[in-house]
Amino acid sequence: MKAYLIAQADVSNPEQYEGYKKLAGEAVAKYGGRYIVRGGATHLLEGNWNPPRLVVLEFDTLEQAKRFYDSPEYRAARKQRQGAARMNMLVVEGM
Repeated sequence: MKAYLIAQADVSNPEQYEGYKKLAGEAVAKYGGRYIVRGGATHLLEGNWNPPRLVVLEFDTLEQAKRFYDSPEYRAARKQRQGAARMNMLVVEGM
């Protein structure tokens, strides 16, 4: 079953965040993920949710998504992101 990692980012240091994006992108590719959404414009349809930046990744399985998140490569990306953005992230199984 596919798994989708969904992240909401509030970027406070765009220059530093670029370094995170590079490292994260390399880790995503290495662990078999693919970007579905990467910071495009959002359009509110209902409620009051207005994330400043939204990212959606697809993985073949939940286990694969967890391997990506726990990988040394993504740990390095998260370290690069410290002080550059606040992040909310979850993974959900899909269809």
